Amino acid sequence: MKTNDMKFGKVNEQWVLRVLVILFTFHFSPLTSWSQTKNTEVLFETTAGNIRIALYDETPLTRDNFLKITRMGVYDSLLIHRVIKNFMIQSGDTNSKHAKPGQLLGTGDFDYTTEAEFRLPQIFHRRGVVAMARESDKVNPERRSSACQFYIVWGKIYTDDRLIAKVQERLDSATQGQVKLLTPEMIEVYKTVGGTPHLDGQYTVFGEVVEGMDIVEKIQGVQTDKNDRPLEDIRILKATVTKDLPQPKPEKKASAKKVTKKPVRKK
Repeated sequence: MKTNDMKFGKVNEQWVLRVLVILFTFHFSPLTSWSQTKNTEVLFETTAGNIRIALYDETPLTRDNFLKITRMGVYDSLLIHRVIKNFMIQSGDTNSKHAKPGQLLGTGDFDYTTEAEFRLPQIFHRRGVVAMARESDKVNPERRSSACQFYIVWGKIYTDDRLIAKVQERLDSATQGQVKLLTPEMIEVYKTVGGTPHLDGQYTVFGEVVEGMDIVEKIQGVQTDKNDRPLEDIRILKATVTKDLPQPKPEKKASAKKVTKKPVRKK
C-alpha cells in the first residue's frame, strides 16, 4: 500500500470513529438522551414549517406559564422577530403581530416576570433546547424570565478545547464565578451536538424541540436586517397545546344521608 493510501486509511478510520462517538453520544449517553420528564407539548405551525416542543417538568413555574400563555392564543400570528445565525431564533414579542416592515421589535411583553429555574448540570443550552428571554442583569439581577418571549438554541459545535476554556472564563466573568458547571458530560455535548454554553446559568431552559429541527436550522440561516429581524417575515400561524397536564379529577360530593327523626315522647 502506498504512503498516501495509508494516510487516507488512517484519516478515514479517525473520521469513522468520530462519527460513531457522535452517534453514541447523541443517542445513548444518559445526559444527552434528554432524560428530563416531559409530559406536555406545544406545536408551533409557522410559515416556514412546524416545530413541536416538549416542556420539562423540572421547570414547573416556567412550564405552567408557557402553557397558560399558549392557551390564551398569545403566540398566534406573532413573528419570529429575532434571528442570529449559528446562535438562536426568538419569538414572543407581543408587538410583532401587526408590525410594519423594518419596525424595531423586541420590547413587547406582559407586565410580569417568572422566577428563574436553573437546573444545571442536567439542563443546559445544548442545540435544540427552548429557553426564556429576559431583561439584562443591570435591571434584572435575579435573572427572572420574560412572561412570553422565548428562544430556540442552535449555537455551534465547539471542536477546540481552548474555546471551551474561553467560555468558562466568560461564565466566570458574567456570573462572578457562580457558574462553574461545564462538566465533562456537558463539554462532550457541546463538542459533538453543539449549543450556546456561555448562556448557562443565566437563562431558564425549560424544554426542547422534539420535531422540526430542520425548520429551526432553515430559519436560523435566513437573511436579517441590522436589528436581526428577518427580511422576510416568518410568522407563527398558530400555537397549540397538543399534550397537556393531566387535569385533576373532580371531587365526589358526599351523598346526603337522610336522617329519620324519632318522635320524642314526653314523660
